Amino acid sequence: GTHYLREIYTLADPHYSGRVTVPVLWDKQTSTIVNNESRQIIRMFDTEFVAFSTTGADFYPEDLQTKIDDAIDQIYEPINNGVYRAGFATQQSAYESAFSDLFEALNHWETVLSQQRYLCGDRLSEADFCMFTTLLRFDAVYYSHFKCNLQRIIDYPHLWNYLKDLYQHPGVKETCYLNHIKEHYYRSHPSVNPTGIVPVGPVIDFGAPHDRARF
Repeated sequence: GTHYLREIYTLADPHYSGRVTVPVLWDKQTSTIVNNESRQIIRMFDTEFVAFSTTGADFYPEDLQTKIDDAIDQIYEPINNGVYRAGFATQQSAYESAFSDLFEALNHWETVLSQQRYLCGDRLSEADFCMFTTLLRFDAVYYSHFKCNLQRIIDYPHLWNYLKDLYQHPGVKETCYLNHIKEHYYRSHPSVNPTGIVPVGPVIDFGAPHDRARF
């Protein structure tokens, strides 16, 4: 067994000396890393892994593929990556630029979600799960740790109800460990949080009723 992710990387390539990142898709049969790019991995789950699906769900349907790809492109830089651009900025101007882009994008999707249940319309898609990972962590981590503190997700009526809707989708909440998320962020970035102290709060009830079924 292994204890550290770097051991997995060196198992795949004994001479590996690059960065160790997550997520990682590992092939136990060949003892190698298949992929370590999140956007590619989620796409693989919806294409190459169809034969292993137990639900038959299709989050990348053919008739929505262009719309899904466009939505993912729209949320990646200002939102998914935007929180990191703000959090690791070393100049005020860079921080403020990322901050502005982030909240402009959140405001845009707040408006979109006031008119439809999901990012691409009335069907849950890959784009929603790409948005979900950032929204889930936002109030507990990015708001304070990365100084993305203009508003919390809970302050956006439509984004907040949308987040609860996704969290309550069958099989999702069982994969969400907010305490682990907080431990990772607050303890692994000494340049951002040199004391390594992990906040006790906030209390976030992702299981509270939502209003998204109205669409």
